[in-house]
Amino acid sequence: MPRFEHLPEIESNLDGRGLKVGIVMCRFNSDVCEGLLAACRDELVRLGVAESDLLLATVPGALEAPLVLQTMAKSGRFDALVTLGAVIRGETYHFELVSNESGAGVTQVTLDFGVPIANAILTTENDDQALVRMQEKGTDAARVAVEMARLQTALRERLKL
Repeated sequence: MPRFEHLPEIESNLDGRGLKVGIVMCRFNSDVCEGLLAACRDELVRLGVAESDLLLATVPGALEAPLVLQTMAKSGRFDALVTLGAVIRGETYHFELVSNESGAGVTQVTLDFGVPIANAILTTENDDQALVRMQEKGTDAARVAVEMARLQTALRERLKL
């Protein structure tokens, strides 16, 4: 049932059946990244995405993720992509550089190729914050990927693109 009276709305759809999802996971801060991956994978499967329709590629760190996302997006084989990683503040400016540039790169790939990317590269002040957030963000990334893939499909159909 529409939430807004007299306003056509495309409703949220979390049915992952038949979707193909590529996942790029950073290996830096591996405990956090593997926790993100476990939560994301479990939620994708719970939403109906077949494990055989998932592809995982790992990269050294957050700055390398956009290039692999670009390759996956360019292939045309994925309905959505997910990127998982953890950038944890240190004592130098490097944190800001990695956080900003990786985020900008992910956004650029999304806009260049029209493939939804759920960005779950955590940016935290310390390890404890990252560990606390990994389950929720991994699960959220799966839901975002499925919802955005379905929304893009619905919009293309409605707009006849």
